[in-house]
Amino acid sequence: MPAEMEPDAALMLRVKQGDTAAFEELVDKYKQPVTNLVGRMLGDFTEAEDVAQTVFVQVFRAADRYKVTARFSTWLFTIARNLCYNELRRRSRHPADSMDASHPASEDVAPPQYEDTKSSLPPDTLLKGELEQKLDEAIAELPENQRLAILLCREEELSYEDIAEVLGCSLSATKSVIHRARETLRAKLKPYLRTGQWEQPK
Repeated sequence: MPAEMEPDAALMLRVKQGDTAAFEELVDKYKQPVTNLVGRMLGDFTEAEDVAQTVFVQVFRAADRYKVTARFSTWLFTIARNLCYNELRRRSRHPADSMDASHPASEDVAPPQYEDTKSSLPPDTLLKGELEQKLDEAIAELPENQRLAILLCREEELSYEDIAEVLGCSLSATKSVIHRARETLRAKLKPYLRTGQWEQPK
């Protein structure tokens, strides 16, 4: 066991010992990030809370098998990835059951950050908000693994190494996935961008 353990991993080890308060602390910290990730992956923010709840149910059920082999957030987002992919596969097999959920999030249930009133905002802020919305729409159209990698990189600020763990592929393959996703996004957003700069993950 490492001398300095990640705080979240330490909390999860307490959960493993039956500490429900530690579990509640982890849920409080990660409920919103997991819900946001699931919503962006599925394009359905009405269903995201239910899927996120299932993520934490699985975390709790897997507590007795938990080992500190990676960052807790990496392990958590891997569980979220599996549930998202399962739901997307289910939808592809039963499209009629998910017809409403198939619409882009921006049409039916917009992410919370776009629900604010814009009437009193200055022009530069309006333009930035519109660009962010176009970026969200472009991300939603990416293939699943590219979408997940970009969201983990951009929203959760995970490192390439951590993203590789979540994707379940090599570091070089992960870099290739992110590169292809960024190139696709640049092409789609070219009319709206002055520069093509992207922040690199830490």
